[in-house]
Amino acid sequence: MAKQNNLNQRWNTLQALVNQKKDALHGALGIQTFHIECSETVSWIREKTRLLQSTEELGSDLAGVMVLQRKLRGMENDLAAIQAKLDELQKEADQLAEEHPEEAEAIRQRFAQINECWRELKIILQERDAAMAEARELQQFLRDLDDFQSWLSKTQTAIASEDIPESLSEAEKLLNQHAAIKEEIDGYDQDYARMRDMGQRVTEGQTDAQYMFLRQRLQALDDGWEELHKMWENRQSLLSQSLNYQMFLRDARQADMLLNKQDNFLAKHEKPVNLEAAEEAIKRQENLLQTMDANDDKINAVINFGHRLCDENHYEADKIYKKCENLDERRKKNRQNADEQLAKLRDDLLLQGFLQESDEIGLWISEKMLIAQDETYDEARSIHSKWQKHQAFEAELQANKERLDKLNEHGHVLSSEKPEFAEQVEGRLGDLSAQWDQLDDRTQSKAKKLFEANRAALFTQGCDDLDNWINDLEVQITHEDHGKDLTTVNNLLKKQQMLETQVIVKKEQVNELEASVTGLQDEGDLDKVKKKKYDIEDRFHRLAEPLAQRKALLEANQKTQKFNRDIEDEKLWIQEKMPQATSLNHGNSLLAVQMLIKKNNSLKAEVDGHEPRISEVSERGTEMVEAGHPNSEDIDRQISELQDMWKRLLYAVDARKFRLADSQKAQQYYFDANEAEAWMSEQELYMMGDERGRDEPSAQTMLKKHEILENAVEDYADTINELSQEAKKLMDEAHPQSEQIAVRQSQIDKLYAGLKDLAEERRARLDETLKLYQLNREVDDLEQWIAEREVVAGSHELGQDYEHVTMLQDRFQEFARDTQSIGQERVATVNEIADQLIDAGHTDAAIIAEWKDGLNEAWADLLELIDTRTQMLAASYELHKFYYDAREILGRINEKQQAMSEELGKDANTVKNLQRKHSGFEHDILALGAQVQQLQDDASRLRSAYAGEKARDIQGKEAEVVNAWRNLQAMVDGRKVKLSDTADYYRFLNLVRDLILWMDDVTIQINTQERARDVSGVELLMNQHQNIKAEIDARDDSFTECFTLGKEMLSRSHYASREIREKLVGLGNRRGSMINDWEHRWEFLQLILEVYQFARDAHVAEAWLLSQEPYLRSDDYGDTLDEVELYIKKHEAFEKSFHAQEERFGALERLTTYELKEMRKRQEEEYRRMHPDADIPPAKESPPMKHRVIEDFLREEKEMEEKDRLRREMIEIEEARRRDFPQEKIQVEKTPSHEAREEKRESGGEPVVNGDEETPSGARTTPPKRGEGEAGLGEEVENEGPLGRKHEWETHDKKASNRSWHHVYVVQQGVNLAFYKDKKHKLQEIYFHGEEPVKLANAEVTIADDYTKKKHVFRLKLESGGEFLFQAKDDDEMNSWVEGLKTVAEGSEEGASAAARAATFPTESVTSPGKKEKKKGGFFTLRKK
Repeated sequence: MAKQNNLNQRWNTLQALVNQKKDALHGALGIQTFHIECSETVSWIREKTRLLQSTEELGSDLAGVMVLQRKLRGMENDLAAIQAKLDELQKEADQLAEEHPEEAEAIRQRFAQINECWRELKIILQERDAAMAEARELQQFLRDLDDFQSWLSKTQTAIASEDIPESLSEAEKLLNQHAAIKEEIDGYDQDYARMRDMGQRVTEGQTDAQYMFLRQRLQALDDGWEELHKMWENRQSLLSQSLNYQMFLRDARQADMLLNKQDNFLAKHEKPVNLEAAEEAIKRQENLLQTMDANDDKINAVINFGHRLCDENHYEADKIYKKCENLDERRKKNRQNADEQLAKLRDDLLLQGFLQESDEIGLWISEKMLIAQDETYDEARSIHSKWQKHQAFEAELQANKERLDKLNEHGHVLSSEKPEFAEQVEGRLGDLSAQWDQLDDRTQSKAKKLFEANRAALFTQGCDDLDNWINDLEVQITHEDHGKDLTTVNNLLKKQQMLETQVIVKKEQVNELEASVTGLQDEGDLDKVKKKKYDIEDRFHRLAEPLAQRKALLEANQKTQKFNRDIEDEKLWIQEKMPQATSLNHGNSLLAVQMLIKKNNSLKAEVDGHEPRISEVSERGTEMVEAGHPNSEDIDRQISELQDMWKRLLYAVDARKFRLADSQKAQQYYFDANEAEAWMSEQELYMMGDERGRDEPSAQTMLKKHEILENAVEDYADTINELSQEAKKLMDEAHPQSEQIAVRQSQIDKLYAGLKDLAEERRARLDETLKLYQLNREVDDLEQWIAEREVVAGSHELGQDYEHVTMLQDRFQEFARDTQSIGQERVATVNEIADQLIDAGHTDAAIIAEWKDGLNEAWADLLELIDTRTQMLAASYELHKFYYDAREILGRINEKQQAMSEELGKDANTVKNLQRKHSGFEHDILALGAQVQQLQDDASRLRSAYAGEKARDIQGKEAEVVNAWRNLQAMVDGRKVKLSDTADYYRFLNLVRDLILWMDDVTIQINTQERARDVSGVELLMNQHQNIKAEIDARDDSFTECFTLGKEMLSRSHYASREIREKLVGLGNRRGSMINDWEHRWEFLQLILEVYQFARDAHVAEAWLLSQEPYLRSDDYGDTLDEVELYIKKHEAFEKSFHAQEERFGALERLTTYELKEMRKRQEEEYRRMHPDADIPPAKESPPMKHRVIEDFLREEKEMEEKDRLRREMIEIEEARRRDFPQEKIQVEKTPSHEAREEKRESGGEPVVNGDEETPSGARTTPPKRGEGEAGLGEEVENEGPLGRKHEWETHDKKASNRSWHHVYVVQQGVNLAFYKDKKHKLQEIYFHGEEPVKLANAEVTIADDYTKKKHVFRLKLESGGEFLFQAKDDDEMNSWVEGLKTVAEGSEEGASAAARAATFPTESVTSPGKKEKKKGGFFTLRKK
């Protein structure tokens, strides 16, 4: 058992060893197998490495490189197997290293060796791959470079063509082909950029000779590419210049045609023979200038285009420049000729106007010459009435003298500016001047005779007045009173000045007597007249010397009185000073002595200060003596007495000075101060006195005395200063009583200041007293003068007739002027003095105010008397003059009524002549109208001033004159209106005739244009056709003028309304026919243009297809790889070119306008065949060239005709009902239009036609006026007229921005209220400030009683919150508007539901005739680059 166990143990051990050995052998086997596999793998890798190393030769062409690349791709597959083997070895190595750690290092080293070989292989493979890729890329680049250079050479050869197009179509064709080449070049841009970048990468850093050669090829490629672009640009520039040149030639031919037309028109110039022909020629010339202005833009465009081509150095610059110069020269020459012809025509117009005006004035002068030669004035009842009538005739001549002066001025200006007309103009002016001078001489002769007949009475009356005045003046001169004192002398001098003023005025009247005597030489009692004149002149001249003597005596007496007053004053002054100078009191103390010395010094100062006054008075008296004064002895005696008294005073003053000097001693300050105080106290007592003087002389004397005292007070200031210096000296010496001295000096200074104040107060009181006495004197003199004037102003004589009252009025006016001119100045002077005294606070201000009020009352009474007298004379004058003027005016009105013609003229020329004559006639009666107006004003004033029979007589005379004048005005206005209507009618016919002739010419141009053969020809025809359109547009203003004139004449019910309406309708239809012809021709040209464009584009496309067809039909696809790749490149280039042509072929596939129309036509036919009862909406077409005014007029005429037709039908129905069935209600068969009308009426969608409702009696209401504008489409004008308007509110909470009053023309049409500036704007449908009509629905209309700034105002409040104020001319018009607007506003609510139902139906859109859609380009038109 033990052995068995041992055996078993050993067996187990052996078995374990065997297993262990087995495992070791397996492990060794695995390791060896790993090593063998590693060796085999290394051998495999090295074999692949050798194989890769054997491919170092890359090949010399692209095919060899591609073979090597295929080999490398096979090796890459083998390397994938090696990579898988390495992965297995990696796993096996990891497992063995884990199982056999002792061999792990060797295993890892072995595997690391394999990895190293593998990395080397991969590096070599990558290097070979990169080298092969570079080699392939290089070879590919070289082949692409060869292909690109080949294409480049071929394209350069195609561009290098030097063919020059000979026509516009050929130029467009070549330019399109050249554009296709550009598209091809642009397609090679990316290839060129790619090759250029590749070449730079390949040759960068290479120094081999082959790479240097490649670099040179690349440089040649760049140069060739740039040269290709330059060649294309040059060719493009050449072709563009060729195209521009052909376009320039086309436009130049068109410009030549326009200039040829202008030449033909200018060559037909004719000189006008009358004013109307000149106006017509100017109108035609202006139309030519308008056409030239329209053509100038086209010609300028051609010239500018040519200059631009020359500036761009066009190869045909010389020819283009010459052509441009030729066009410009012809254009300027035509413009110059046209301007010269227009200037000549305007000169002719001025000449013809001058000649016609001169003829009219000559005829007027002839008519007035007949009146001036009328000698029937001898049969008149009164010389004065004859003279007044002739003065009216002279006033009429003077009123028309301005016409002759203006004509002379016009003629002289015309002669100076236009010497060629000088002879004709000067001759005509000479004739007119001679006729006018003859008329003027005849008028003056007649006036002279009448004046001489009236002059004698005036002369006698003037002589009597002067004689009476001289008598009064002689009485005043002989008055011996020369004044007793200075005051009375001054008053007499003032009266003397007034007399001299009157003498100057009367001297002029005396001089006028000489002229009156000269005019009375034909009188029988000429000697008596001259003697009376000489007597008056002699008496008047003898007055001069007495007046001068009296003036000299008064002046001498004034000097004497003044001298006497002054010398008496001086004597009194000397007498006052003499006692002081001769006093024997020398004082008994030092203080008294000093006081006396100071008084004597003061006296001396006063005497020295008064010496100039004494000298002045003495010198004045000596001058009077030397001048031979009558009282010279008395004056000389008084001067001697004054000099003796003055000498005695001087001697006395000097003697006292010496006597006091002997006794003068030093005295203390207190004595000096007491003396000063005593003196000032003495003067103060005098200054405080209340004496004012009894009269003016005493007041003047007291004032002079006070002036002397004031001078003494002022002079005493030196004494006060000396006293102050003495006090200061004592205080400086430190006197023991310095403080008392200072206090004393201060008292003296205050006392002196108070003395000066008192002196000023006393002087003021004396001045007031003197001014009061002077004022009193002036007031007394003026009141006396006023009393004298009141006697004359209170006369009650008013005159017996017109001449007598005229004489009284003239004499009293002269009296009033003298009184007011003299009295106003004197009263104003006195009032001014009184006001100054009162304002200055005069103590007697109450007395002064009383004097002033009394004087003003007296002056006011005098003025009131003068005014009353003036009014009474004026009233009497107005009454007598009123009756006289009424008789004269009635006579002249009857003359004018008989002189008015009733001829209307047979053509425009005669109508204009009659209008000018009528204008002259109106100018003649302007003065008569002013006289009538003045007569009415006079009558109105007289009626308010008179009552009873006199007032009724005045009113009857006024009514007679006013009725006659109104009849004359009515006749004048009626004739003026008739002449204006006739002139407008002939002007309208001329406009219609001109427009019809022009439309005939335009229609011929439209229908006789040549046929085109290519695109450029069609474009030329289209440009010509557009020129016709421009000419048509240029004539729109003429059509507007014609239709506006026609409609205006129709609106005022012209007597030829039927002919005017027919002319307007025919003219509008004729224009519509012309526009249709133009549009049909334009559509035809557009279709032809599309056809030719399609043919041109199709030809280009076909040429391209033919050029590409050989390539597409080729069966050669290449025998080698290089050829195949070359064909691929060519095919790619073909595809690029094909894509570039797709847009062109797509355009060819689109349908033309003609094809679209045909297709639509077939569709409509098919639709009608399938739906025979359906309506096909018309195709939208471009709106024609409508004229708004013409179309609106034609539309209105059609509407009017339709309304008239319906009204006639209704009248016929009503008449048939009344005639056949008077008692029964019949059912009338209605026409389709009438049934439709009835249906609309029943539905509330349309009002009754023209407002003609059936009434029980069958009466027909008068149709209202037709409305104008958008606001009244389909509605009648219920009310219209001018009103004042103010916009208050825009909405309920927003006020209007402009709340000013404006005058507007208001039109109420149904529920619409439209505003226009005036009736003319209403006809032209131009709203006021562009405002839309307002709706009257639910509006509120009331009279604006709360608005008080204006009268006749009513208010309109709209439903939207807007509010307006309107002002009518009177209450009737206001009530009419208020009732009409209320009716519409209240009735609009009833029709609101029906209107709402009518508004739900669709409306047909209407294209505005004023707009025109832009014509789109053809489907086959290529864009030009």
